[in-house]
Amino acid sequence: MNTMRKVLVPVIVFSSFGLQAMTFDQLSKNLDESTQVIDCRSSNYYNGWPEIGAKQGGHYPGAVNLDAQWLGMIEDSAFKQLLVGKQLKADQPTYLYCAQVDSQRVEKALLSQGFSSVKAIEEPLSNYSGSLTALPQFQQLVSPEWVKQVIDGQQPLYAPKKGYKLVEVAWGPPTKYLVSHIPTALYLNTNNIETKPLWNRVSNEKLTILMQDLGIRYDTTVILYGRDNMAAARAASIMMYAGVEDVRLLNGGWKSWVNAGFASEPMLQKTDKVMDFGRDIPANPELIIDMAEAKAILDGASQNNSLVSIRSWDEYLGKISGYHYIKPKGRIPGAKWGHGGSDANSLEDFRNPDDTMKSADEIEHFWHQWEIDRDQKVSFYCGTGWRASETFFYAYVMGWKDISVYDGGWYEWSGIKTNPTLVGPT
Repeated sequence: MNTMRKVLVPVIVFSSFGLQAMTFDQLSKNLDESTQVIDCRSSNYYNGWPEIGAKQGGHYPGAVNLDAQWLGMIEDSAFKQLLVGKQLKADQPTYLYCAQVDSQRVEKALLSQGFSSVKAIEEPLSNYSGSLTALPQFQQLVSPEWVKQVIDGQQPLYAPKKGYKLVEVAWGPPTKYLVSHIPTALYLNTNNIETKPLWNRVSNEKLTILMQDLGIRYDTTVILYGRDNMAAARAASIMMYAGVEDVRLLNGGWKSWVNAGFASEPMLQKTDKVMDFGRDIPANPELIIDMAEAKAILDGASQNNSLVSIRSWDEYLGKISGYHYIKPKGRIPGAKWGHGGSDANSLEDFRNPDDTMKSADEIEHFWHQWEIDRDQKVSFYCGTGWRASETFFYAYVMGWKDISVYDGGWYEWSGIKTNPTLVGPT
């Protein structure tokens, strides 16, 4: 059963500045529509990973994630906008829960923004007698602590069962990788998974050779990260299409590893041996679709299908193309706007201040406004597939089932003059 909620609910924040203590169970008995709850822990705990010593992970039902560590990453104006995006109201009772020192920081920040009633729950979340809410596939979005345990040969929760490959993904030569990367990580140039002229995925034959050269079988756990996680997510969608059964994405990418204070290493890592992939590619062809299938989704829009544009608002309206090498401007008629970022290289609408994934509640909230829902057949597209792939992966960990990436995206669609396009407001 899906446990995620489709709409944002009031948020609760807990603090400890001499206010009367409250337990989670007491909170549950006294909740009303005006109550706000804030989970000020790491988004990884919020998503579903258990804290040390806890038997289950996830968050108090309806809580909004506002990691205390974000306060040191953003300016006051950005914090105001963050509160707006999370639909937190200054005049509503608010409760917080996280470590005491962190809850005090968050409470102070909220009071500076005019919040009038902020209280902290000081007991551990593990004391809550009810069920916590978690991403249905949270284990595929991993923390730097989990990756470190795997590298060190430990057996963390949801550890790889048949070996793993850790891979840094980026476009072009491994310039930054050679200076410093996560220990044991291989390097994947996106030019080896995409090809000109449209930057669509490479042929199945080339993809088979690539998997062999990386030492990846279909049952290998593949852990991907990037300096920009769009590149890693692009590789994730293609590997899932190929048939890799266990693809993980480092939540927050390289930045999360650095923020955790873990060591890195220089120079190039190589695979110890070539590995037969073990099955024909693609094993999951439905995960990446081409233009004919995108048109079929549009033709079936009345049957609850959605072709979703993951592009900036200005790209969607046709004010800009977003790319120096893509001249046409506009959108695919019938496509719905699934949000994006400030430009073609950004994805702020889906990321927290530390570049981790925003909560499913936030994402599903703005998708619902465009009639994009989990019970539909949904395909994501952008310019050439990177932004769409990251969004696809988030929908995957959110438990959405019938999803795909339209590989060609706006570049392919707009390059055919007979294809209709639209500009301007909807």
